[in-house]
Amino acid sequence: MDYRQIIALFIPILIDQAFIVGLNLVNTAMISSSGVAAVSAVNMVDSLNIFLINVFVAVATGGTVVVAQYKGSGNDSMVSRASAATVTAVAMIALTIGLLIMGFHTPVLNVLFGTASAEVLGNARVYMIGSSISYVGIAVVQAVCGALRGIGKTRASLALSLIMNLLYVLLNIVFITLLHMGVLGMTIAVNIARYVGAACALYYLFKLDVTLHLRIRDLFHFPLSMLRKIMFIGVPFAAEQMFFNGGKLLTQVFIVSLGTYAIATNAISGSLAMVFQIPASAMSLAIVTVVGQCIGRGNIADARKFIKSFLWLGSISLALIGLILMPFFRPLVGLFDPPPEIVDDIFLVLLVNTLAQVPLWAISFILPSALRAAGDSKFTSITSMLTMWLFRVILGYILGITLNFGILGVWLAMNCEWGVRGAIFLWRFRGKKWYAHKLI
Repeated sequence: MDYRQIIALFIPILIDQAFIVGLNLVNTAMISSSGVAAVSAVNMVDSLNIFLINVFVAVATGGTVVVAQYKGSGNDSMVSRASAATVTAVAMIALTIGLLIMGFHTPVLNVLFGTASAEVLGNARVYMIGSSISYVGIAVVQAVCGALRGIGKTRASLALSLIMNLLYVLLNIVFITLLHMGVLGMTIAVNIARYVGAACALYYLFKLDVTLHLRIRDLFHFPLSMLRKIMFIGVPFAAEQMFFNGGKLLTQVFIVSLGTYAIATNAISGSLAMVFQIPASAMSLAIVTVVGQCIGRGNIADARKFIKSFLWLGSISLALIGLILMPFFRPLVGLFDPPPEIVDDIFLVLLVNTLAQVPLWAISFILPSALRAAGDSKFTSITSMLTMWLFRVILGYILGITLNFGILGVWLAMNCEWGVRGAIFLWRFRGKKWYAHKLI
């Protein structure tokens, strides 16, 4: 694999990430027109959505790794089997999670966000039930896109993602801006967009794709040995995502106790921080295919070379984006129409985070993606879980609540956790154990 191939692989993922984050900004800005209570409700439930959706995205990532390694080894029939198994496994997990959330939405809301105002809770209930109905739709899209990224077909993955996300924004314009349906409108939009996206993904897989040669019946028959390979990567990563996002959910509970303005500050700061991380996030996805195929071919030297390149490029991109966008803070934050009282808080949080992520983000997020692609899923997952709870959660509570630093304290704890986690992953990368796993 040469750099020209990697650039061709990376560009569609970069465009996809830019659209996803950009459209997320637009959606947050649109729901802001329905008031602070609506923004707070959507942000609260989305913290739970991210926690749950990342469980089946983790399994889809396991599929991407297995597909990429089989592609690297030249075994096309096993590539097809791995792709079918990924779609089936991810869809079944999403269905189970969605049904559980629908059945237990009231106790979940009370436990997590019981201190929120009645208006915020009412909006949150509508959005939570609606979101859980849509899980199977986004799961199918993620699984198909994961398989396509594994074989290097990032353009097709981009097209499917754009169909789903652009439709979501267009429907939000209709239901929120034109019909003034608020959170209910957003809920209807997300369901239509995700299931249309799933239908398009399956149509592409069965009718348009010329390399995987999948048929509908393949989704109902896959060997347990293949499922075990996918779960070898997917289960530790899913457990990591549950603990990792569970920790983020717990910090969200701290933030709820700080009041509605604090929730809004966190939501807007988080949306803007994601814009700064677009190129680096795209690299963390692209490196799974690159390293997976290198390991499949048995070329460790290439894998090491590309990982080092991605780490440097990730940090450089974060520095450049920070220098370009921070001067435009006022127009960017104006998209959300925040209360004037919180604008200075958002600026401070974003400035500190922008400075911290230049040296720390790449080693904390791009590097574990590379290690996972080599089969080193258990180590990366255990490390992420431990650092999340020991540093981000406990230190976040101490700084944010006990020492009264508020939102800034929670974010500083997160930045500290990036540094500790990244240092451990760098130590692992310098050794040999990360590529010693026999996956295929």
